[in-house]
Parts: sequence; C-alpha cells; structure tokens
Amino acid sequence: MQELTIRKFPDPILRKKASKVLKVTPHIKETLSEMAKLMYLSQGVGLAALQVGIDKQLAVIDVGSGLICLVNPVIVKRDGRELLEEGCLSVPEVCVKIKRAKSVTVQFLDEEGIAKELRADGLLARAIQHELDHLLGILIIDYVNPVKKILLKRRLTKRK
Repeated sequence: MQELTIRKFPDPILRKKASKVLKVTPHIKETLSEMAKLMYLSQGVGLAALQVGIDKQLAVIDVGSGLICLVNPVIVKRDGRELLEEGCLSVPEVCVKIKRAKSVTVQFLDEEGIAKELRADGLLARAIQHELDHLLGILIIDYVNPVKKILLKRRLTKRK
C-alpha cells in the first residue's frame, strides 16, 4: 500500500462527497489500519479517508478509549447542543468554535464488516460529527461567518 499523507486545504479532494464502501475487503481493513497509524503519528483524534486522498466512506477515531473504525457511517440521532472549539489535521493552525450535538447515535460497519450502532457523547460525539463532515466534503472553516471564511481561505492558500 502506498504511504498515506494528510491532505491540506485547499486540496480539492477535501471537498468531495465520499463514495460508499460496497464490501469490507482485506484492502479496506489495511486502509483503516494505515489511517489509524497516521492519525496516531499526527496526534489527532480522528481521520477520514478523504483526508488521505481516498474516496471512500471510512473514518478512524480514538479519543482515548480505544480505536473505532467506521465504514459507511450515518448519524441516526442527535441530542442536545454545545459550542466548542475544534481544530483539524487538514486545516492546521486554525481553530473554530462549532455548535454540534452533545450526543449522537451512529450506525456503521466495523473493520470486519459487521453492522454496529454506537451512542456517543462528549468528545467522541464531536469527533464522529467532525469526521462525518469530512466524508461530506465539509470543513471546519465552513462554520465561520462569510467574512472570516474569506480571510481564512486567503491565509490558508498563501501558506501553500
């Protein structure tokens, strides 16, 4: 497998809507494993496949309670709201206050292809929502007001 690297804004793949995984194969399992390694090396708590240039609905998350691999994840329930600051491996040096659900229920396939449902709150719920945004081509900068978004985009594209 080719070595994975984290794609940074304004890479166009970050704006794609990820393709559904038709079957969890050994290649998909290896991809999830490599994504997890890169996430840990980068000191992140989550990583979506589009962030490493792979057009698949895959994400890995570990907020300190063990690795969770998500294949074709869908949030089926959201409860509560809270405003907290978030950062992103694909938009380095930027933090944005984002209002998200306090708790979520997500349905997905695990790395073995087994259908699961998980109820999460706190940081895990936030990380799930953040990574699922990536699978829809949504970035943290999309949550800021239009003027700040223009300024951030200018700053981030100059950095390239």
